[in-house]
Amino acid sequence: MADATSTAPGAPDEGESRRDFLLIATSTVGATGAALAAWPLIDQMNPSADTLALSSIEVDLSAVKEGQSITVVWRKKPVFIRHRSKAEIETAQAVKLEDLADPETDKDRVKKPEWLVMVGICTHLGCIPLGQKDNQPKGEFGGWFCPCHGSHYDTSGRIRKGPAPKNLPVPPYNFVKNNIIKIG
Repeated sequence: MADATSTAPGAPDEGESRRDFLLIATSTVGATGAALAAWPLIDQMNPSADTLALSSIEVDLSAVKEGQSITVVWRKKPVFIRHRSKAEIETAQAVKLEDLADPETDKDRVKKPEWLVMVGICTHLGCIPLGQKDNQPKGEFGGWFCPCHGSHYDTSGRIRKGPAPKNLPVPPYNFVKNNIIKIG
């Protein structure tokens, strides 16, 4: 006759179930401790507050008159902002896409036709094109001219002549108020 205290064949005895519980509990505490120890190391890899502050800027455009340009610095890059005249807008919109090395319409490059916002770094070798400081357009197309290798940009910042392969890039920006833009 079988003993009343014996267990069925294959069933864990009290010692095995206690051992399993201790193994699971110890593993859980160890994993939690490792995660808590690793968190400061992982968290320190996030960008600092001063870096996050530089990731976007707001620019008040109310003082920029028609035909004037200003340069602001965003992420250590010059950003050209031009308050375009009606003639500059019409000239930019009249360009045929087949005449462009990097086809892009003027409407795709601006949020409001009178304001052109673009990163002022030549796409050829990273020079800064002329046409910003004295508010006088440069080059053959009334926009900007990179004297280092002869790239000419039009009134929409599109490459028209020279070795630059791409248009001057447009940074991400939005109008937060009528005359205030946020870049970044």
